[in-house]
Amino acid sequence: MNFKSIVNSRGGRIAMVAVPVGIVAAVMVGGVAQGAVPVSFSISGTSFTMGGSELDGTSFSQYGGVAKLQDGKEQPVAIANIGSATISNLCQAVVQDTPLGKVGLVITAGEGGDPVTAKDLQIGMTDLKGDAVFSNIRIGADASTVVTNAKGSAGDFAQDSQGITLKNFSQVAYSTTAGTLALPGMHLKITTDGSGCPAGK
Repeated sequence: MNFKSIVNSRGGRIAMVAVPVGIVAAVMVGGVAQGAVPVSFSISGTSFTMGGSELDGTSFSQYGGVAKLQDGKEQPVAIANIGSATISNLCQAVVQDTPLGKVGLVITAGEGGDPVTAKDLQIGMTDLKGDAVFSNIRIGADASTVVTNAKGSAGDFAQDSQGITLKNFSQVAYSTTAGTLALPGMHLKITTDGSGCPAGK
């Protein structure tokens, strides 16, 4: 499913409306949020990339929101919640400018058949690509009634499903939180050439 996103403001509210133009689910739907903050801390304002070969999750929801930066500015995001998830071949990377040039911080985990596991996962993202399948999906649900523990504001547009599978996915995010996050085989490295995750991750 390909989606066309329309972003506008209405009375100080951020609106992100997704219009389906296909028949195969692929990208999440955003919504309208009244100052909804996806995390309980001020974010740095630096985006990072995260991807993997497969994510299998139960209890999924998504709606629009605004994340507050440390300097007081606001970043519109799509807030995705997953009750529990396994992620194969996870790669997460951030690249920043430093006095030594561009430096990357890359974390990999969940390779060799032992996936990353997470509970109460919440991601504030601005971009997502991959092949998606939803089970028992509801598009246009009220954000205050979604199936996940985390919920949006009453009257705001949301989608939810009992299950979600993402394959060969990549995303750009500003924040990630989880109740628990297990990273088997974790490898953290600094790249002095400013490179991030390999292509396809």
